[in-house]
Amino acid sequence: MNLFNKRSSVAGKGDATLVMLSLGGNRQAYSEIVNRYQTLLCSLAYSSTGDLRHSEDIAQEAFVEGWRKLDTLHDPEKLKSWLCGILRFKVSRHYRKTVKETQHQDIQLTTEQDIVDEAALEQTAISEQHQALLWQVLDQMEPLYREPMILFYREEQSVQRVAEELELSEDAVKQRISRGRKLLKEAMAVFVEDTLKHSKPGAAFTVAVMTMISGISPPAKAVVLGGSAVKTGLLFKFASFAALLASVSGLIGSWFSLRASLAQSRTKRERHLVKKSVTLFFVFAALYIAGMVGLKALCYVFPQHAVTLSLLSQTVVAGLVISYVILVKTMFGAMKDLRALERITQPEAFMASAHRAGAKQREYISPFRLLGVPLCHFQFGMPEHTDTPAYGWIAAGTHARGLLFAWGGVAVAPVSVGIISFGIITIGGVGVGVIGTGTVAFGVLAFGASAVGYQAFASLSAVGWQSAISGGISMAREAAIGAVAIAKHENNEIAGDIARLSEFQWLSTWVLLAIALLVIVPAIWHARAVTQRMKAD
Repeated sequence: MNLFNKRSSVAGKGDATLVMLSLGGNRQAYSEIVNRYQTLLCSLAYSSTGDLRHSEDIAQEAFVEGWRKLDTLHDPEKLKSWLCGILRFKVSRHYRKTVKETQHQDIQLTTEQDIVDEAALEQTAISEQHQALLWQVLDQMEPLYREPMILFYREEQSVQRVAEELELSEDAVKQRISRGRKLLKEAMAVFVEDTLKHSKPGAAFTVAVMTMISGISPPAKAVVLGGSAVKTGLLFKFASFAALLASVSGLIGSWFSLRASLAQSRTKRERHLVKKSVTLFFVFAALYIAGMVGLKALCYVFPQHAVTLSLLSQTVVAGLVISYVILVKTMFGAMKDLRALERITQPEAFMASAHRAGAKQREYISPFRLLGVPLCHFQFGMPEHTDTPAYGWIAAGTHARGLLFAWGGVAVAPVSVGIISFGIITIGGVGVGVIGTGTVAFGVLAFGASAVGYQAFASLSAVGWQSAISGGISMAREAAIGAVAIAKHENNEIAGDIARLSEFQWLSTWVLLAIALLVIVPAIWHARAVTQRMKAD
C-alpha cells in the first residue's frame, strides 16, 4: 500500500523524468511507468497469444527486463516504443519455447456446466470456458483490427487513448474499431465487450511487477548529457550533437595545431620534435582514459571498495594534470633550444625572410591600441629564446596573455583557450577558471572529462563541493549523480534538485557547443595564417 501512497509524487511527470528517477533507484517512479503502460503491453501480448494469463506473465517479464536494462535506453522520450520492442521479443520467444499444440478448440457449451467458485478467482481473471470462447471470436479478426479493439475496451472506450498508445490518428482508430465490430458475431458482441473491460490489468499487476524487481538493483548508469533531463526529443538530439562535437573538437584542434607546427618547422629534427610532442600528449590522454574507465569497471566488480577506487581515480586525474604541465614546459623549452641550434648548424634552412630572426611575418601587432594595449597580438613562428609572450586585448601564441581573449599553448585571459588555460571562462587540456572546462577542469562551475569545482559536471569523473554529476565516478559533499556516486544524497530526486540537474544540463549543452567552437575555429584560423605567413618571402 505504501507504494501507491507515494505515487502522487511522481504522477504526471514526463517519461524522461521518470526514467532519470528510476535510474537513480526511485522505485516509485518505475511503478508509475508500469502503471502507465501496463494496459498497452498486456493488450498487445493478449492480441498475440490469445491467453490472458500468459499475456500478463509476458508483460510482467517485459517490465522486469526493462528495469534491468533501463540504462541502455538512449532516448528516454521513446520509452513507450522501447518497452513495446521488449514485449514483442518476449512474445516471439514465448512462441519458440511453447510446444505447438492446438489452443483454440471449439467449445461446446452444455446446459450442465461445472460450477466455478467465483470467490476463488483473482479479481481480473475469467473462466477458462469464457476465455476460450472469447478468443474463438477474436482470433478470426486480423491483428490490424484486433489490437485497437482490445485496447478500446480496456481504455474506458477512449478513442483518443487508443490513438495515442498505437500512434495512429483518431480517424484511423475509429475506422478500425468500426470494422472490428462488424466482424464480431452479433450474438457474442455484448459478451466480448464486457469480458475485455473486466480483464484489464489493475493494481495487482503493478504490485506483482514491483515485487519481482524488489530484489534487483537499479541500473548503475545514471543518465546525464543528452539523457533523462532533456524534456523534448529536439533538445536530446541537440545535446547529443553538442556532446559529439565537443568530444572531437580536441582531435580536430590538435590536427590543425600539428599542421601549423609543421609549417613553422624548418628542419627534419624540428619536425620530428613536433610529432614526438603531439604523440606524447595523445599517449598521456589515452592512459588517463584507460585508467578512469578501468577504475569505473572495478567499482562495479568490487562495490565494497568503491570509495577507495573513487579516491584512486583522482590520482589518475592529478597524474594527467602534472604530466601536461611538465610536457608543456619541456616541449616549448626544447623547441627554443633546438631552433637556436638549427640556426647555427643549418643556416641555409632560414634564408627566407619569413624565417629570419625578428622577421615581421612571425607576428602581427595591430596598430590600434586601447589604453596603451594593442587590440590584437598574434605570434605565428616556432617559439624562440628572444620571444616574449603575446600580449593584447586579443592574443594568440605559445604563451598568450589577453585582456579579453587568449589562445595558445599557455593562455591567460578572462576568456582563454589553451593546452593550459587560466581565466574567468577557460577551455583547455587543463582549464582553471570561474567557469572551467577542459579535459581536466577546475572552477566554481567545472565541465570536462574530469571536473573539480563547487558544482562539477563531467563524462568520466566529477568532484564537487555541493554537487557532482558524471557518467562515471561522482563524489560530492551534498549530492552526486553518476554510475558510481558518493555523497550525502546519491542518485535520487533530492540529489537531482540540489544539483539543479535540468538547469545544469541546459547549460552544459551550450557550454559543450562553445567549447567546440572556441577550440576548432581559432585552430583552423591559426593553421591557415601560419601557412600563409611563413611561406611569404
